Amino acid sequence: MLDRFEPGSAEEAADVGRIRELLVAGDPFSRALPLHVTCSALVIHPPTGRVLLRWHQRQQSWLQVGGHVDPGETSPPAVALREAGEETGLDDLVPFPGPEPRLVHVVIVPVPAGKGEPAHEHADMRYVFATARPDAVVPESPEAQLRWLAPDEARALVAADNVRVTLDRIEGLRHQPPAEVET
Repeated sequence: MLDRFEPGSAEEAADVGRIRELLVAGDPFSRALPLHVTCSALVIHPPTGRVLLRWHQRQQSWLQVGGHVDPGETSPPAVALREAGEETGLDDLVPFPGPEPRLVHVVIVPVPAGKGEPAHEHADMRYVFATARPDAVVPESPEAQLRWLAPDEARALVAADNVRVTLDRIEGLRHQPPAEVET
């Protein structure tokens, strides 16, 4: 997957390089490492262009949904899809623009200490999934609020520039024709 991914900046290329180093060293998903791979998703409702953001209490910020790789999991897009379903309650999520999950952004982000963990970094691999049923969202907990927003509203609400980059890339995908399935 990383071989097919084209970084959008020198900084992103460096982040991809750090992930490659993790792969060579062993288990890139191990939470015992000060840098480990996580997988996230931005959920979109294509007819309206709205995106779904989640309040992350630990980060004190509106972000995309996502999280850690569970033991035995090895597919980043499958992890992003699982996390998106768990955090939103949506059971109709499909790759966007389809038909295969597309890695749209790779970024290493700092994570503050908390929950018995020291400060560390997440090498986040980001994907996009679409829903046809935006009103079916159910937050996984009361403090994990979910909000559907127009892209400009989302850009204004998020605190992290890296999330704005992801939003920009998704906006670009919305204007591409769907990929054809090879037979």
